[in-house]
Parts: sequence; C-alpha cells; structure tokens
Amino acid sequence: MNNAETPIRILVVDDHSLFRRGLIELLASEPRVIVVGEAGDAGEAQRAALQLQPDVILLDNHLPGVEGVDALPGLREAAPRARVLMLTVSEEAEDLATALMRGASGYLLKTVDIGVLAESIIQVHRGESPISPEMAGKLAKAYQVLRQGAATTAAPRERIDSLSPRELQILAEIARGASNKEIARIFSIAEATVKIHVQHILRKLNLNSRVQAAVHAARLLGAGNGPAERSAAGADPDLPDGGQERL
Repeated sequence: MNNAETPIRILVVDDHSLFRRGLIELLASEPRVIVVGEAGDAGEAQRAALQLQPDVILLDNHLPGVEGVDALPGLREAAPRARVLMLTVSEEAEDLATALMRGASGYLLKTVDIGVLAESIIQVHRGESPISPEMAGKLAKAYQVLRQGAATTAAPRERIDSLSPRELQILAEIARGASNKEIARIFSIAEATVKIHVQHILRKLNLNSRVQAAVHAARLLGAGNGPAERSAAGADPDLPDGGQERL
C-alpha cells in the first residue's frame, strides 16, 4: 500500500456476476483495499483498466470467448502499472505457467479465504508473487512447461545484454533456484544488496517476478538445472511453510 491512508485500488474481472458481487462485498470489509471497478469479459476489463488505472487487477481465467491468460497482455498494456492477481478455479500447471509468464504477479484458487486474498493483494502490490499452496507443488511442472517455450518467447537478447556482469551472475543463480540468502553467501555480499540487484534485473528485463526471471535465464543462459525445479518462484527453505521469498 502506498501509505496508511491510501487503499489499494482494485479492478475485479470475473464473468460470474454473483461471484463478482459477493467478492466485492467481502472486500468492502477490508480497509486496506477499495474496489474501483468490475468487468465481466476481456473487452470490458481492458476498457475499465485503461480508464481506471487500478493498482491490482483480480482476474479469472475463464472469461467469455477468451481465457484470462490470453487477456493479460492487453490488460498490461491498458494499465502498465497495475499488477495482475489470478483468481481462478483452474489447478492446471499449464494455466499457472502461462499466467505467470504473460504477466500475472500471483495465482490464487477461488477457495482462498478472504483474509488470505486481502493479504495476497497487498503482497502483489508491493512486488511479491503469492501462489496458492495447492499450486505450489505444480511450480516445477509449470517451470518445465515454460522452459520448453510452450507459453511465451524469451526476453529479447538486447535486454539480457543490458545487465551488468554482477546482475548476470545473480540472474544465473536465480535460474538455478538460489534464494537471496544463498546468493548473498555465494558472492559475499549483503542480502539487501542482492534484493536491490534483483529489482534492477526485473526492471531491465521488463519482468514481474522471479519466476519469469528464472525461466528467461534458463532459456538464454543455459541455466536452470536441479534446484530451479525446486524453487522456480524463489521459495526459500528457511521460510516457514515453504513461503515465497520477498524480492
């Protein structure tokens, strides 16, 4: 959240009006967020995103005539600063993979508790990548799908070339699944310094998450064996319950 008095502005996109209205009512009880708009299909969502410029877009994957993951590029173009949090019933690893690589910052199932959803919205807004626990075990498969190029093309080579030598080293470690703590140990630098490097890497590559960075690095640098399947999204074994590591 920007500050204690500014709630995060939300656009809710779901084709089921009953679910959409219920979700909006539930979110109304959360003072840290405010729903500024809603949409029932991809076209309406893109127009609303362009007009409202929300902070976070809650996006269902099953929309009339188009998958939510296919609507992601248009939504990101309409509202470049908005972060997209998928909220769907799909438990398919392929959907998870495609969503993350097309620009989604997180992926939650609709069975999520409203309190967890509100906290996930806040996490997404500050640059983290929350994933439903039910989907965490499918990250390895999703990572393999992405490495095979099934979901997207790699970042342009010139973007990789814009990275400094240290950033390239850190990107390669991210692709192998190393946490910030491990990277700091490898290069004998502070963990806070690693976090700054990661933020610079994501900005230069025009990516939203460590998942995307890991996949692009694996495809372009030839990294990604072993631990990457264990920790494609930056999961830190030192965090409780296999939590997602913050940038």
